[in-house]
Amino acid sequence: MTDVIARIKIKGKHYEVLVDVDKALQLKQGKPVSIGNVLAIDKIFYDYKKGSNVSDSDLQNAFGTSDIKTAAEKIIKQGEIQIPKEYKDKEREDKKKQIIDFLSRYAIDPRTEKPHTPERISATIEESGINIDNRPVEQQITKIIEKIKEILPIKIQTKKLKLRIPAEHTGKVYGLLSEHKESENWLANGDLECIINLPIGLQEDFYDKLNAITHGSAISQEIKEGEKK
Repeated sequence: MTDVIARIKIKGKHYEVLVDVDKALQLKQGKPVSIGNVLAIDKIFYDYKKGSNVSDSDLQNAFGTSDIKTAAEKIIKQGEIQIPKEYKDKEREDKKKQIIDFLSRYAIDPRTEKPHTPERISATIEESGINIDNRPVEQQITKIIEKIKEILPIKIQTKKLKLRIPAEHTGKVYGLLSEHKESENWLANGDLECIINLPIGLQEDFYDKLNAITHGSAISQEIKEGEKK
């Protein structure tokens, strides 16, 4: 467990809380975490290192409440969590391992039709200077593959799909489609028709998320090679 500072500036004043970095990030991402488990200390400070406690009047003025846990939750969700460099480095390394595992299982060398070794993929990622962030693999794998192709011949098996998303779900589902979308067509009734090119290794996870958002109302049709869209 690593404790760090989460802070926010409101009406010219700084407000800080000491939090568990893992639980604070989960809370910020919208996961169900109790604020009581996030806070290392049930206090709000102007400056934690100086130990300067916030007055009740400033707390009320800044957050509309004098309840420490309610105000602390707003600081974490809306403010900045000061993540240590070593923590960021570990996150990046963990995500890199996920990406290497994915590519070694689902990508091949188009010249030989055989998979690349994890070691070769890892070396190419480092050589290419690819920026790996903490987003899910499916949200960055397309750009990563394009960057790898500049150095290493690589091909990943994909499935081309035609989707129709009912109008009431398009806003929530658009981000899910964006990384794989080849084309889109907005219909007169507000429905969205689009063509996506989806890596086969992401298919199950993609459909789980799509069905969760659209409650199973999205229509999906596979487009075979050479078939008209």
